[in-house]
Amino acid sequence: MGAMDIEQLRARIRGTIIQPGDDGYDSARKVYNAMIDKRPALIVRCVDTADVIASVNYARANDMLTAIRGGGHNGAGLGTCDDGLVIDLSRMKGIRVDPVARTVRVEAGCTGGEMDHATHPFGLATPSGTVSTTGMAGLTLGGGIGHLTRPFGLAIDNLLEADVVLADGRFVTVNEKQHPDLFWALRGGGGNFGIVTSFLFELHPVTMVSAGPTFWPIEQAPEVMKAYQEFILQAPVDVSGFLAFLTVPPVPLFPPEIHGRKVCAIIWCSTADPERADKATRAMRNVGTPLLDHVGPMPFPVLQGLFDPLLPAGMQWYWRADFVKTFSADAVTAHYQEALKMPAGLSQVHIYPINGAAHRVGTGDTAFSYRDANFAVVIVGIDPDPLKKDVITSWCKAYFDATHKYSAGGAYINFMMEEGQERVQASFRDNYARLAQVKGQYDPANLFRVNQNIRPVEVTA
Repeated sequence: MGAMDIEQLRARIRGTIIQPGDDGYDSARKVYNAMIDKRPALIVRCVDTADVIASVNYARANDMLTAIRGGGHNGAGLGTCDDGLVIDLSRMKGIRVDPVARTVRVEAGCTGGEMDHATHPFGLATPSGTVSTTGMAGLTLGGGIGHLTRPFGLAIDNLLEADVVLADGRFVTVNEKQHPDLFWALRGGGGNFGIVTSFLFELHPVTMVSAGPTFWPIEQAPEVMKAYQEFILQAPVDVSGFLAFLTVPPVPLFPPEIHGRKVCAIIWCSTADPERADKATRAMRNVGTPLLDHVGPMPFPVLQGLFDPLLPAGMQWYWRADFVKTFSADAVTAHYQEALKMPAGLSQVHIYPINGAAHRVGTGDTAFSYRDANFAVVIVGIDPDPLKKDVITSWCKAYFDATHKYSAGGAYINFMMEEGQERVQASFRDNYARLAQVKGQYDPANLFRVNQNIRPVEVTA
């Protein structure tokens, strides 16, 4: 990689190139998870699709290890790499809402919060995770689980079209009619097949939601977990809420007397009118003896950003995850026992419901295979102190080891660390062979391999 090569690239882009030693390099190489500390040889901050094409051509010509960064939120730090090229899409922020067609076109650098900001004035929304700072590109390509999954499905179930730069530098638009095999693979197959520069999503009428937390003492977790499973599997699809284990943070949002307590929680979100939502959730909220029940109407973007201040970029993160069909009595006990060992601070466990509208799509209809699972579990060790890295990592791994045997086998790829090829294959199940064929067609040299990688198979004519 000579200086002249870099100057040729610089002449072909409108964005900026950052190298080690440049002002801003250390800032530019950081990702959301401070546990990831990689030093790329080159960072290209793209501002448009032409920049992406030039960057891909440069990476291929120079045989460079290449990582694609959208929001930079990936837990495993797959938006960066050592000694290679980072194609950074974070400046690509274009958003266009069509309120008549009820669609939104979102460029790859946008976060869920930025998209919500654009769609909310029209009374519209689409599934976009549970934290507003998450990048829409990575969220969507992995499947897209969020507050709106039960009523409207995964993010990929609302994806109508995508613009993609391929490994050979070609630009294609994919949908059900154009490159349908690639469109199938993008919906849950991660960043394996090309760089998506924009997404076209279907929107739904959502303005206000009935939302907020209910907290129980952690000792009541087995009772709450059992009741929650029964509740959420038969609840109306416009009523949702994910179950969590967490330590109540010392913030004004919560009463001082419960600060620092470990709790079992449900974070509610219902698109039903407030009276219907209250009636539908009241029995569940009355289980046991709640410490706090603070559910009421709020704008959807407020819910999306409710916990953002507690989870800024720059903390230590370690993740493990599983899909689950049902929680047996033994599974409930295992989760409870491991939750009791949760380190003080911000570490937590989330159990997201992925039934409802997400079950209307078949296991082979998109790359996201686990349509028969009811829950996505994520165990997250979080701490601002680098000295606590080993503590949160050990707890997370031990929790996973104790509960994985009760799972469906694979995991939501957006919640995985770098866990090896066997784990990747388990997360795609029977779809893996077809994904490897699509990979072989569109990226036979595996240029895009800094991801939960699907190894290409040779495609014969």
